[in-house]
Amino acid sequence: MSRALPRPTESELMILRVIWQFGPCTVRQVVDQLEPGTGYTTVLKLLQIMTEKGLVIRNDSERTHVFAAAQPEHVTQRQLVDDLMTRAFGGSTQKLVLQALAGKKPSRTEIAELRQLLKSLESHAP
Repeated sequence: MSRALPRPTESELMILRVIWQFGPCTVRQVVDQLEPGTGYTTVLKLLQIMTEKGLVIRNDSERTHVFAAAQPEHVTQRQLVDDLMTRAFGGSTQKLVLQALAGKKPSRTEIAELRQLLKSLESHAP
C-alpha cells in the first residue's frame, strides 16, 4: 500500500492545478498561469518545498527544470476528502455528502451523475 502524501497547502494546490491541467511545467510556465503578481522566486521556492514533500517530481536532466505532479489529481482529491471526512465528519460518508449538497445546489447534470453513482454503488453493495 502506498503511503499518503502530505496534504498540500492552498498555495501548493494552486500550483498542482496548473501542472494537472497543462502537464509537466517549468517554473516560468507555472508562474504564467497563476494570478498576476505571483513572483517567480515564490513559485520556485514552493516547488522546491513540494519536491521535498514528495508532491512533485523534478526532472533536472535539462538546464531548465521541469516539474510534474507525483500523483494524479484524483488521487490527491481522494486523500483530501478522506482526511476531511475523518477529521470533520467522524468518518461518516453520509454526513460529508449531506453537508456538501446542502452547501451548494447541484446542477441537473450533477444530480444525474450522482444518481448513476448511487445505482452503481447499490448494485455492488453486499
